[in-house]
Amino acid sequence: MQWLTVFNKEMLELSRNYKWIWVPLVFILLGLMDPLTAYYMPQILDAVGGLPEGAVIDIPTPPAVDVFMMSVGQFNMIGIAVIVLIAMNTIAGERKSGVAELILVKPVRLSAYVTAKWAGYSLLAAASVFAGMLSSWYYVSILFEKIPFTHLLITAAFYSLWILFIMALTLFMNTLVKVPGVVAFLTIFILILMQIIGGIFDHVIKWTPSLTTSHLPEVLQTGEISSELWGTAITIVVLIAILLTAASFTLKHKEMA
Repeated sequence: MQWLTVFNKEMLELSRNYKWIWVPLVFILLGLMDPLTAYYMPQILDAVGGLPEGAVIDIPTPPAVDVFMMSVGQFNMIGIAVIVLIAMNTIAGERKSGVAELILVKPVRLSAYVTAKWAGYSLLAAASVFAGMLSSWYYVSILFEKIPFTHLLITAAFYSLWILFIMALTLFMNTLVKVPGVVAFLTIFILILMQIIGGIFDHVIKWTPSLTTSHLPEVLQTGEISSELWGTAITIVVLIAILLTAASFTLKHKEMA
């Protein structure tokens, strides 16, 4: 009952702030931008001008999977920034204003408080990512080559795990500091550091969460899930559990307001 109460509070707050409208719209725009740009690039270059007279624009048609992964790349840059920004104030702001103290004095279990907030924001983030992937898949299938819908669903499921990990990391940072800007900075810094380490040592650390995206093209092409992707998914689930537990423990020992 406590968990559902906090979860419903988060859903109501997200609705009142119109996040259930503008966040999915951002991902939908990110999803359709690259397929349209890639398909109409010759016309765009021709309209912009600046080419020598008589020049012929001959751009080879990129594979459908590559175009779709361009959209995923947008999610990994702009989309993740949006996700971190919408969640950077979820606990830190309530701790700073004293709202968290009022809620937890009921008493509400810290684990219920943290996990309910994580579930609410994760639901919004995962739904927005799926909406963005769906828009990209639709235009890629029309303009380039059809990607099986089942492959899209598998891809979205595994990529959503990466998004849930980012949300758990953001909430953990919320329990460490009270300043939302610092929460966003620390979260993005750690994500960038993970990307760098994962890129350098990808031949050694094959199950790091930051490598999730690198396994997705195979899923899109064949629909098969590699052992590396399964290992990455298991690692992400374990890290999410650790982060949420650590967030509850940290919040217990932090001054509320």
